[in-house]
Amino acid sequence: MRGITKRFPGVIANRAIDFEVKPGEIHALLGENGAGKTTLMNLLCGLYEPDAGEIWLKEQRVWLRSPRDAIAAGIGMVHQHFKLVEPFTVAENIVLGSNRTLLREAPKRLNLRLQRLADQYGLNIDPSAQIWQLSVGEQQRVEILKALYRQANILILDEPTAVLTPQEAQELMATLRMLASQGTAIVFISHKLNEVMAICDRVTVLRDGQAVGTIAIQDCTERSLAKMMVGREVSLFRNREDEAQTTNHKPQSASPPALAIKNLWVISDRKLPALRGLNLVIQPGEIVGLAGVDGNGQRELEEAIVGLRAIDRGEILLTGKLAHIPSDRYSMGILTEFSVAENLVLKDVQHPPFQWKGLLRINYILKHATDLVQQYLIRTPSVKTQVGKLSGGNAQKVVFARELNRDHQVLLAAQPTRGLDIGATEFVYAQLLARRDAGAAILLISTELDEILSLSDRIAVLYEGEIVGEVDRASADIHHLGLLMAGKRERARDEE
Repeated sequence: MRGITKRFPGVIANRAIDFEVKPGEIHALLGENGAGKTTLMNLLCGLYEPDAGEIWLKEQRVWLRSPRDAIAAGIGMVHQHFKLVEPFTVAENIVLGSNRTLLREAPKRLNLRLQRLADQYGLNIDPSAQIWQLSVGEQQRVEILKALYRQANILILDEPTAVLTPQEAQELMATLRMLASQGTAIVFISHKLNEVMAICDRVTVLRDGQAVGTIAIQDCTERSLAKMMVGREVSLFRNREDEAQTTNHKPQSASPPALAIKNLWVISDRKLPALRGLNLVIQPGEIVGLAGVDGNGQRELEEAIVGLRAIDRGEILLTGKLAHIPSDRYSMGILTEFSVAENLVLKDVQHPPFQWKGLLRINYILKHATDLVQQYLIRTPSVKTQVGKLSGGNAQKVVFARELNRDHQVLLAAQPTRGLDIGATEFVYAQLLARRDAGAAILLISTELDEILSLSDRIAVLYEGEIVGEVDRASADIHHLGLLMAGKRERARDEE
């Protein structure tokens, strides 16, 4: 890609960017939210056309005017925000756009072949399931399987390990190394710098739509990469003094607890038990981290707590007001056709000062939005810009700003940093810890074990709708937790 420029109304997403990836190379693409990474890759996979610049494949210039052109050229992308048709099955989504059609292969035979491919790469997927029935994590696995099915020569992966256990992530890394050894060129977009250091050959960093530089992996460190991305020193995980402070932190004693979940049974969209007698108690001034691979009941628990899913048996007891950072910002957190300002007052627009005698007070709404955009470092051309036009990370910041700005005693934070860059993640961590220290009870649902370990006072592991283990932060071990996340209770106990 040479001199690539792409403009959108009010913003230049890519400005004269040069980027290359070689056969058999795993090349990391890093940058903050809104830096232009996804736009650059969307150009490569035919979703956009560049306003200036050229794309070359195998020393020949190509024009990729559609995803079909990119597929035909051997380019596949696993998007951070999935490109799936919800009423269709997994198998139907995988074959859409490929040379093979449903008419050429019997559904049962196709499902069997896809199941074998999924098993080969350790991806737990039912090819006959409909997309709308799947969790966010399961949908991401479908995208990965779709790219592997099409045998792309250039494979673009946008945050591919966000929903995997450490063991599963290692298996995926092994798969990527195998593909690279066979000549596949891989573009690896990730905010996990330890993964980038472990698997990539070279790194290109974008900042504000421009390429800061490309560097060989042996010539950089996690710290230097973070500084290239953000332009300053960044530290996500606390030093020993901070670690001791978290380990020794004691929740407030209270009766009743801020959040109590008792013998909770919930039915999934597929009419099967998603939660099986779940029990969990959170005190004021405590962060309880709920670890687990997506698809083990996290979404159903989240929806039950906020009243979006009926409870089959059991009860949820809540003391005080609840704030909610949803796991799926687009279906549960924002209205994409509404502006940033409108989304920031969605839950309070009926109250003063945003309305008076039934009339909206636009100046107050815009002033409120401007203050929050500055406070939460939301990158947007204007507070009047539609949220759907922001990067995924900045859309998440809009949700975060709205919820944390409201009065609350309990915070349900589900995947709060999914899609956020390292600087924004650092900010989110500080906000969560500050609210815990101020007495809020926080349920942190996350597939990121580093995040769970860094923030939690207690850790519970969810597997197939049950809590299979619970440990204090001081005694937590990432390998032990990974085994519990995979459902290996006996083995995990034996290794303690």
